[in-house]
Amino acid sequence: MQQQVSTDIFKFEVEDGVAEYHAILRVTNPRLTYTEQVDHLLAAYARLVSEELPGTVAVMKRFFLSDAANQAAHLQALLLESVDGAISIVEQPPLDGTKIALWVYLQRGVQTRVLPHGDYEVSHSAYRHLWSASNWNKAAKSEYQMRLLFNDYIMRLTEQGCRLADNCIRTWIFVQNVDVNYAGVVKARNEVFHTQNLTENTHFIASTGIAGRHADPEVLVQFDAYAINGIQPEQVHYLYAPTHLNPTYEYGVSFERGTYVDYGDRRQVFISGTASINNKGEVVHPGDVRKQALRMWENVETLLAEAECTYDHVAHMIVYLRDAADYMVVKEMYEERFPHTPKVFLLAPVCRPGWLIEMECMAVKAISNNQYPKY
Repeated sequence: MQQQVSTDIFKFEVEDGVAEYHAILRVTNPRLTYTEQVDHLLAAYARLVSEELPGTVAVMKRFFLSDAANQAAHLQALLLESVDGAISIVEQPPLDGTKIALWVYLQRGVQTRVLPHGDYEVSHSAYRHLWSASNWNKAAKSEYQMRLLFNDYIMRLTEQGCRLADNCIRTWIFVQNVDVNYAGVVKARNEVFHTQNLTENTHFIASTGIAGRHADPEVLVQFDAYAINGIQPEQVHYLYAPTHLNPTYEYGVSFERGTYVDYGDRRQVFISGTASINNKGEVVHPGDVRKQALRMWENVETLLAEAECTYDHVAHMIVYLRDAADYMVVKEMYEERFPHTPKVFLLAPVCRPGWLIEMECMAVKAISNNQYPKY
């Protein structure tokens, strides 16, 4: 029988420690109906955790749909059968012509539970990792929705003994009609961050702000986040790459280009959504997706190098394109340079129209540091 789903896996395994895995699952036959594609994808995921990676649990899943209004409810009904990681569902159509794809982050050697407010806790060693996914509301404007999302998240963190500035490592913000609604998101985030002592003189939070749609058209903003309880300030470091990138506050936004966290046995790196930009905040190579991709790779490589990592340490890549017509060109470029890295290509305009392509990634590298508890 023809394989209907491809599964690409990154593995990080250590002796006497938590193993972690990233997998991208993609349907290979776009002629299947949506329900058939979902069934095959979830069956492939079940095989992944039972046969390929036994003993693992998902800590975060993100499903990418081509038409959330007609697809999300069916998927949610199927996922209710088991609680398995924080679950994010967003309309960002896979560019290979299929209707659904999945990024999943799995670990072995951890304890998990769902917290009262719905966030997902992953605990081991001295740490409690808090994953929050698919948060939304229906306030009147994107600005109000973003402000309410942050305020609610701050309260939930407080309940867990955490603070936004001290414990939140990464956010993802999905904006319906990003060309129209992103300005409201930026305004709300800037104002909330100022109240939380997140400023140009302290630090911000690694983030991706990108086009993405909820099933309900009144939802203009969706929000996912990751925080760590038990982390010490000296374990968290921020990436700047000043030869290639400028501080984000110089063009009115508030996020870090990247963040890495050191544990006793590993370094985890979170690269924000990164595009073809220079250290003056200008779009580089407008109108040329090939050259923009090359500059974007160089920017990401420079950020990784600041964390003493390379592309060999990258666990997965999520690539966003504004124009579906650029897919084949970009896919060929990625397959040539990164043939073995799990990756997915999505239709999702970036926050500035001139950027034709953006990517985000996570990386992990083994280190030995007796100053901190193991991961």
